Amino acid sequence: MPVDAVEEFERHRSKLFGLAYRMLGSAEEAEDVIQDAFLRWHHAVAVESPWAWLTKVTTNLCVNRLTSARALRESYVGSWLPEPVLTADGALGPLDSAEQRDFVSLAFLVLLERLNPMERAVFVLREAFDYSHRQVAEVIDSSEANSRQLYRRARRRLADNPGSAERRGDRAYRRDLVEGFLAAAQEGDLPRLEMLLAEDVTVWVDGGGRISAARRPVSGANKVARYLVGALNTIGQQVRLLPAELNGAPGLLAFAGEELIGALVPEMTNGLISELRIIANPDKLRLSRSAGLSGSLWVT
Repeated sequence: MPVDAVEEFERHRSKLFGLAYRMLGSAEEAEDVIQDAFLRWHHAVAVESPWAWLTKVTTNLCVNRLTSARALRESYVGSWLPEPVLTADGALGPLDSAEQRDFVSLAFLVLLERLNPMERAVFVLREAFDYSHRQVAEVIDSSEANSRQLYRRARRRLADNPGSAERRGDRAYRRDLVEGFLAAAQEGDLPRLEMLLAEDVTVWVDGGGRISAARRPVSGANKVARYLVGALNTIGQQVRLLPAELNGAPGLLAFAGEELIGALVPEMTNGLISELRIIANPDKLRLSRSAGLSGSLWVT
């Protein structure tokens, strides 16, 4: 392959990863898709618009993967959660607005699981990449009318979207809340921890059957606080919590010694933590590990 062709692909790699990750909710699978797209690019001839061509190839590869992944996720052990991504270095592109951050939040990626693969493709291209229905139709080999219909159907299914600017709140306040949560959890301060939680708070834990973890959601401030403190104590060694920006929001990385054992991402409502998603499946902590955890993990 000519050097300039490789350079052209690399110029689009970051945006292609952002597209594939939003489609799949898995950083590892998104990387696999990008590699497959590169192989197809290697054999492509006379491509007039590289970005349009690569977007179409990447979207179709994701649609195919989603079709086969649905059955696997239905039989997943415990709660299935997306693979978290460190975003302080722009891994998912610019996240300057509340809306941009909402569209990569774990809560919203879970919500996107309600959509079938074609609905998800249309919604992601429209909302995250600002594609017109004409452009979407070209990507999915369909008509503008069908693109509009798929988009309307997706919007209806996502009507109770929890990821809104009002719900997610001010970034500085969210960061302070997470740091307060960190301190209370590390000190095992149950009353203080409970005060930071909404009365109806719910925690989901994704262990994937690989580790011992709650397989059903835990709800209620007292139950969640006790669960968190108990889980930290059960590990049996000093757990270190490090603040980091995960999927565009303040979160925490949990270490046992030097091993990354979990990622915690809270959602906030009315100044309190109303939802908490914990990814502890080792297979879903690969990207955070490969990042080396160097540099700034926490956007100011």
